[in-house]
Amino acid sequence: MKKILSFILLSAIFVSCGNRCEFTNAQFETPGCLRGMPINATFLDEVSWDIPHQNWGVEEWDKDFRAMRDMGINTVVLIRAGLGRWIAAPFESILATEDVYYPPVDLVEMFLCLADKYDMAFYFGMYDSGKYWHIGDYMKEIDLNIKLIDEVWAKYGHHKSFQGWYLSQEVSRRTKNMTKIYAEVGRHAKAVSGNLPTMVSPYIHGVKTDQVMWGDKATTVSEHEYEWNEILSNLEGVVDILAFQDGQVDYHELYDYLVVNKKLADKYGMKCWTNFESFDRDMPIRFLPIKWEKLLLKMDMARRAGMDGAITFEFSHFMSPNSEYSQAGHLYDRYCEHFGIKNKWKNR
Repeated sequence: MKKILSFILLSAIFVSCGNRCEFTNAQFETPGCLRGMPINATFLDEVSWDIPHQNWGVEEWDKDFRAMRDMGINTVVLIRAGLGRWIAAPFESILATEDVYYPPVDLVEMFLCLADKYDMAFYFGMYDSGKYWHIGDYMKEIDLNIKLIDEVWAKYGHHKSFQGWYLSQEVSRRTKNMTKIYAEVGRHAKAVSGNLPTMVSPYIHGVKTDQVMWGDKATTVSEHEYEWNEILSNLEGVVDILAFQDGQVDYHELYDYLVVNKKLADKYGMKCWTNFESFDRDMPIRFLPIKWEKLLLKMDMARRAGMDGAITFEFSHFMSPNSEYSQAGHLYDRYCEHFGIKNKWKNR
């Protein structure tokens, strides 16, 4: 009997060793392989516009914050406090005036506690009514968010991780008047919080925007520079971090836009980050994790353009080893390999 058991054990060990890959990815890396800049921040997309929910509780989020920290992320940005009827916490200022649903979880407190635990900076994203600013009622959008800022700072401002604000309404050339919201809301947020930094993440009116795919004309690099020079001139001293989304233009155009973005940010005293979209706009399905080669290409361009930092939209769905998309975990693996990061999540 002992001989049989020994034989079974040895056979199992042999099969296990025999199935193990003896190669490494580094052996097959091409000599001209690009070198990217690392990602230091991610959005938290829980009040979502077009990304499916993973239905995580605090245990799953705790695990994901740990994975973020392990790959070098030190900043998390709540993409928005609410969108239309859905809100991230029971904000009294919103509940009192807007037709919204009462939330079952205080996501703001949860994320702040986790950011405290993992020594990360947390940026609070504003409420997007989904209606007022779309019909030109900018003052209504501004008033809602000014009241929200007061409430949020009074309730959550004691957290050590509360270190900034995100002005959530995404704009391009077609919504230049939205800078009124950026200016007023950003100015108030800085005033009540002791001048904590503010961040925006607009998009480029490029070939991959919905408007252009529906027949509108994409901006050229020179048009982009001209229009955003005008827009940013009204935001000097109000916005501290400018992080243009990088997915609405084609890959061969991106570097030129990044150079212009950096030039404009420097001109108006802003830090220039890039917003790496870690989902793939080229697929017929909205949205799946991006191919590693494409992300690496964008990271290399950002490095060469001299970006000051990089945020991604967004880690938990598209780069996390805990994501419901298995491709996201593989993207995490490739990222860690590229930057020589010890991957504690490899054998998940």
